[in-house]
Amino acid sequence: MTDLSLYTIRGAHQAMKAGDFTPLELAEDVLRRAQEANGHLNIFLEIFPDVLDQARVAVEKFRRGEATTLSGIPIAVKDNILIEGRRASAGSRILDGFISPYDATVIGKLKREGAVFVGRANMDEFAMGSSTEHSAFGPVRNPLDPDRVPGGSSGGSAAAVAARAALGALGSDTGGSVRQPASFCGCVGLKPTYGAVSRYGLIALASSLDQIGPLGKTVDDVEILFESMRGVDSLDSTSFSPTAKKVSEPKVLGIPSEVRTMKGVHPDVLHSFDAAAKRLSSLGYSIREIEMPSLPYSLAVYYIIMPAEASSNLARYDGVKYGFKKEGKILLDDYLETRGRGFGQEARRRIMLGTYVLSAGYYEAFYGRAQSVQRVIAAEFERAFGEVDALLSPTAPTPPFALGEKTADPLAMYAADMFTVPANIAGVPALSVPSGVSLSPESGAKLPLGLQIMAPHHREDILFSIGKKFLGEQL
Repeated sequence: MTDLSLYTIRGAHQAMKAGDFTPLELAEDVLRRAQEANGHLNIFLEIFPDVLDQARVAVEKFRRGEATTLSGIPIAVKDNILIEGRRASAGSRILDGFISPYDATVIGKLKREGAVFVGRANMDEFAMGSSTEHSAFGPVRNPLDPDRVPGGSSGGSAAAVAARAALGALGSDTGGSVRQPASFCGCVGLKPTYGAVSRYGLIALASSLDQIGPLGKTVDDVEILFESMRGVDSLDSTSFSPTAKKVSEPKVLGIPSEVRTMKGVHPDVLHSFDAAAKRLSSLGYSIREIEMPSLPYSLAVYYIIMPAEASSNLARYDGVKYGFKKEGKILLDDYLETRGRGFGQEARRRIMLGTYVLSAGYYEAFYGRAQSVQRVIAAEFERAFGEVDALLSPTAPTPPFALGEKTADPLAMYAADMFTVPANIAGVPALSVPSGVSLSPESGAKLPLGLQIMAPHHREDILFSIGKKFLGEQL
């Protein structure tokens, strides 16, 4: 019998609808893959014990003729997205023992669809990282080369898709944390327009930048998940009602000239990017080079705004309300011991940096100035989209790097986000699709590379159209 974990979401739905196999059989195959892969890749912090029970509920949906495209589809969920009655740690010791009292809005929507949740995907602590090596529960390994990282912070989610331990996955993207691991694991990842998907039930890192996004094997898989999750939510004031899709087909694609001048970009990445642009040109798109002079400042802006918001959001973890607590001699010691031991090194580093840039005497010099540059960058995107229908760049500046290669150099790790953070700064949607490979000099393994496509606000349909044509998917 065919390995059912090879199916796409739509392909699995059509096969189950035709009676080729049942949701229970699909769940059994995927569960077996998840258990085997987890032993050496550390993808899941927890594989849920009721996966087959969830699948039986989906079986009944098909029997009653109530099944939707996502009924019975096994999904991995990043450990910072709350599921009622399940543990949630955001990859941190400081949330030890926390059980979610409610569902995130996206989880509630997927439950109504009849999706099957496989488990809690491992992640960088509180989504702080670009490699999923900063999890308090050990690093995730890349299924395509276990000696390399899967990207971060949604590395567990991307690895689950790449290892066929789930047919789709949910991640969160604050500065590229869905797209960069999608690039490193050879799958497709979407960061929606800010507000397109409710953040209610997402453990916050930086509230003005965070966005829940889907990962899948194909653009179609990602589109299915996005359409099921999008929409206004009264519990999230930043969410908005879906707008009618514009019928105009994208024709002109822009390449910021600054993309080619940024430092630290691997030659194979640029070669693959040029090849991708040529392929898109052969598909009938007009490719135009444009100037976005403020684009290179996005990384600096991000690493001021994100830590500042993180220091505020993470202030609630004090050992008093929930999670881990370490008692000291006096109340102040309780706070110091709890936060000092509960948070990992990277989380402490970003909390300290964020507290500093928000402090009296430095607020305007750092945080205020970063917000000013953020507005300039957003305006440049708006001007660019007056000239072109979408923007192109590599997703990541390098192929997947070796485990431990950058953990001692935080600045080198932060540079892994140079191409992805601009979309978060401007709030526009962005999609990463596989674009080529780079051969590992050590093992000869084929390491995946990604192409990033960015579109105007609310125009995810442009991303899906271009992505499907580029990958040769049926429109």
